[in-house]
Amino acid sequence: MSPHTFHTLPSLRRAVRGICEAHRLPSQNGARLLLSVSRMATAALDAGGPVRLEAVERTAPGGETLLAVTLHAGPTAAAPSPADLPLPGQSTPEGTVAWHLPLSEGEGPPLSAVLPAHRGTASAAARTREGAAAEAYEAEIAALESDLAVALSRVDTLSTELHRLKDELAETNSGVLALYVQLEERDEQLRRAHGQILRELEDALRPPPITVSGLELAVHYAPADTDAPTGGDFYDWLLLPDGTVHITVVDALGHGVRSTRSALNVAHAVRTLALEGHPLESIVARTHDILVPFDPEIMATVLLARIHPETGALSLANGSHPPALVVRADGSADYLEVRGRGIGFPLPGSESVLEDALHEGDLLMLYTDGLTESRRDPIEGEARLVKAAQAHVRRPVREIPGAVAEDMHTVILHPDDTLALAVRRAESPQVRRPVAGQP
Repeated sequence: MSPHTFHTLPSLRRAVRGICEAHRLPSQNGARLLLSVSRMATAALDAGGPVRLEAVERTAPGGETLLAVTLHAGPTAAAPSPADLPLPGQSTPEGTVAWHLPLSEGEGPPLSAVLPAHRGTASAAARTREGAAAEAYEAEIAALESDLAVALSRVDTLSTELHRLKDELAETNSGVLALYVQLEERDEQLRRAHGQILRELEDALRPPPITVSGLELAVHYAPADTDAPTGGDFYDWLLLPDGTVHITVVDALGHGVRSTRSALNVAHAVRTLALEGHPLESIVARTHDILVPFDPEIMATVLLARIHPETGALSLANGSHPPALVVRADGSADYLEVRGRGIGFPLPGSESVLEDALHEGDLLMLYTDGLTESRRDPIEGEARLVKAAQAHVRRPVREIPGAVAEDMHTVILHPDDTLALAVRRAESPQVRRPVAGQP
């Protein structure tokens, strides 16, 4: 369609607003287009010449629909540079300026309905009267356009600042993420180092195996958490003055350093009482009497065993601890039950002492509940322990506790510290003093 001619700024503005509204241009784009067209047309209109406005839809090479708005104002010395307009345009030496704005496909009515027709046919007198009547209005519009130009400039500044802040935030987030990864790696290193230190410390506190003619001994210990290897499962073994071997197995309530301290206190108290010659049946109760005044919250189960290497005589006392398991040389197995209550329990002490004997090739298993209750069913766990011990009874003793624990922990529903201790009476015992690890 041919361009529409305008002799006054108000009529030109109305036409531009109609284009913006009809094509639903974003408010910022519409305001910039209105200001830019007004500024370019003002110089030509002030010089007494008309301007022509043309709006057509075009398709860009990429398939995008553009609204092309062209102002024909002619060359005017007072006209601003199109590059300095709120919406920069493309100009020609003939005084034509074009703006191209993206449109969504299908938007806008026919352009013939947007641009008013026959605007240029008014008489000179009518145009004069219209100009005089609009003089005050134009002054107000000029002030509003000036304010709008300032606002748009501020929008440009804020947009630039927003992009800068987004870039800085992206860099900061990247740095924070990298720092977080480094902190996680450092934390993991510290956990491993902490666990290694605790593991070495607890290993130093655990007594090494003793060597006694006629008996073979071995032990396996595994914490519930490898990064925090201390726990309340502890053991002690020593040779008493009368030649018998004394073994203590302790399971103190809880995990971590506090439970380790409780287990150590119980083991040391029992060792002292045993070396002083106190009867086996009295040691659990006396240990309670010694420790509870200093640690009222202590709770621990304990199992005590005495074995004579030459005769195989076995004595057991119990304080709320899982029973010992004996696997005979012929493959039969029995749990050696002794009733009693542990340290910190009401009415502590072993109700009796069970007397039995280990014959040549018999295997005695002492353990904590982490071995049999990993699947939350102690009865089922005790049944599996019998089968595991019978399956490994002929292996070297040093391998038996670990092999049994591995069989018992194929499925773990309740992780806990685990202690398994094995004692087997040799086939041809010859009594001799311990040569390693004796107290």
